[in-house]
Amino acid sequence: MSQAYQPDSKDISAKKPSIAPPSNIPKHKTLVRLLRYLKPYWWALLLTVLGFAINAATEIWIAKLLQYITDAINQNDQSKQDLFPFIIVGLFFVRGVGSFLGNYYTALVSRNLVYELRVEVFNKLLRLPSSFYLANPAGTISSKLIFDVEQVTAASTDSMKTLLRDGLTVVALIGFLLYSNWRLTLILFVVLPPILWLIRVASKRYLKLSKGIQETMGDVSHITNEVIGGYQVVKNYGGQAYESKRFDKTSKKNLRQGMKVVVTNSINTPAVQLLMAMAMSVVVWLALRPAVIDNISAGEFISYIAAAGLLSKPVRSLTDVNQKLQKGIAAGESIFALLDEPEEEDTGVVSSALSGEIHLDNVGLVYPDSTVALRDFTLNVKAGETVALVGRSGAGKSSLVNLLTRTLATSSGQISLDGIPIKDIKLESLRAQIAMVNQQVVLFNTTVFNNIAYGGLANKSQAEVERAAKDAFAHDFIMQMPNGYQSEIGAEGLQLSGGQRQRLSIARALLKDAPILILDEATSALDNESEYYIQQALDNVMKDRTTLVIAHRLTTIESADRIAVLDGGQIVELGTHKELMQLQGHYAQMYARDFE
Repeated sequence: MSQAYQPDSKDISAKKPSIAPPSNIPKHKTLVRLLRYLKPYWWALLLTVLGFAINAATEIWIAKLLQYITDAINQNDQSKQDLFPFIIVGLFFVRGVGSFLGNYYTALVSRNLVYELRVEVFNKLLRLPSSFYLANPAGTISSKLIFDVEQVTAASTDSMKTLLRDGLTVVALIGFLLYSNWRLTLILFVVLPPILWLIRVASKRYLKLSKGIQETMGDVSHITNEVIGGYQVVKNYGGQAYESKRFDKTSKKNLRQGMKVVVTNSINTPAVQLLMAMAMSVVVWLALRPAVIDNISAGEFISYIAAAGLLSKPVRSLTDVNQKLQKGIAAGESIFALLDEPEEEDTGVVSSALSGEIHLDNVGLVYPDSTVALRDFTLNVKAGETVALVGRSGAGKSSLVNLLTRTLATSSGQISLDGIPIKDIKLESLRAQIAMVNQQVVLFNTTVFNNIAYGGLANKSQAEVERAAKDAFAHDFIMQMPNGYQSEIGAEGLQLSGGQRQRLSIARALLKDAPILILDEATSALDNESEYYIQQALDNVMKDRTTLVIAHRLTTIESADRIAVLDGGQIVELGTHKELMQLQGHYAQMYARDFE
């Protein structure tokens, strides 16, 4: 895999995709889409239902147990009283089995859902175009992978657990109450419409607040990533107070959103409970009327009142589940917005090996903000030729490289490699044949060996890796590390010096041995001695290989076969170093300033 090219500031405006979820998607569609992920675990869901059904049945038997005890005492039936301890133990054993089945298999489904969603989101990130990463902060993206995916379980498995466990309990208890005295039980249904209205109002607020929490969590993650990545700048420029204030402001915003959820829930749940209590008080008052109580035994009366009292807890839980559900739906919308992002297009069908001939024919590139990066750009590069691209910032050098790797697409004209239109070459094949060494080195938190033999180079042998490292003058300092090539280099290779990191990057490009090599200030991070040796290594590796060199220090490209001077997205001068110096034009002026 070639090292990712870092575009200049103008490239960032190429496209601005947003991963904010569309506001017009119905909530039920998001929920249904989430539930589809549970299909492979239907067997676990059945066991969950079975477990919570057993749990709900024991609620009825708790009420019946009170009837059993009361009647046994009133009837002075010693045999029934002797069975009482065994019945209690048996009842709670069965209840424990039901709770275990429900809780265990709900957790199994929940953790597998998090795993599958997280893997799907991560794999999606690997397929998204560069413009996506340019338009969205890293912290926001990582927050979706870590925070939002975890929150999704609230909409699916956690809510399902509460709905099944407490929903089945409510159904079972109401069924028992209807069976015992249906007239009294109907009074409980009088409070149902206002309860549903409260839940509906709270749902809308929960969804809105949950989206706000996710946005602020993304901001918190983004600021954290920036400070961790740029800790040296923060320390050197005394930015601690500024960053602390910025983080505190965002965290307080997240806190306020969270407290609004607490307030909503703290009002909604007691209101529902108050309505239930009012209905219950009427039921108890009527149940105590002589006309009612004379027709039932003391045990039946106590079991009825106990069953009605047992309704309070599951109803409260069902009210609380609304908060979890809305939070999960908001997270689901956020994740699905990312999963629905258009992936990097690959129109190529050709995957043949290339010799390295490059032909750009009247290529134009215009960004969405109407900025012209390249216009009528024509350049032919022979296989094995070294062409240097020079020019001031914004001249189009970076845009040209991005077109060659198909990070960007041309607005007009055509690019061909070995006579094959670049759009007809498979992306994987195209990028496998381009090696890049950038000014900004990207290394990973793994061993030296894995950083050199990265991605598609992982099948390279130890001897091949060492040969590439020697050619890049990296072998000596690698062998001085504690475990040689198996030494860990730490996050972003920060345990190494800038020159050492650059040499590992060059070794990676050398190991790739691609027909096309792109060097972007490849020796900029090296000291004078290292630069001398690296330049020798690059001179060797550029032989018989098409090489494009982006350089600001013109003294490093004097030996290039041709030098193209870019200005305003066009080639204004083209020739060898000697020819361009004789012209006394742009290049000669730049060279004089560089030399000074």
